[in-house]
Amino acid sequence: QVQLVESGGGLVQAGGSLRLSCAASGRTSSNYFMGWFRQAPGKEREFVAVINWYGANIIYADSVKGRFTISSDNAKNTVYLQMHSLKPEDTAVYYCATTTRWSTSITAYGYWGQGTQVTVSS
Repeated sequence: QVQLVESGGGLVQAGGSLRLSCAASGRTSSNYFMGWFRQAPGKEREFVAVINWYGANIIYADSVKGRFTISSDNAKNTVYLQMHSLKPEDTAVYYCATTTRWSTSITAYGYWGQGTQVTVSS
């Protein structure tokens, strides 16, 4: 069993920045991959970014490329999502999740956090 707890969400003006954190505990492993997803009201959950624990492999969704940065801290079992140049369309609940295989597909992820709300005002 893996437990994931997100934090760092909030209300920010367009153009602002936020950093989300995802603390992992339980049966974690360096063989796992950590992903960030988001779900806006009335929309399906979508992929944002994924990283392996050593940070050697990263994929971003096109919509966040160049604005968001995913990183990992093995010592703290924590993954971060640094978000810059935020737009109102980035408003969503952001979730972290973990998988044992390299994937951007929601269905590959078996453990999910409870989510943290990010609201970007115009």
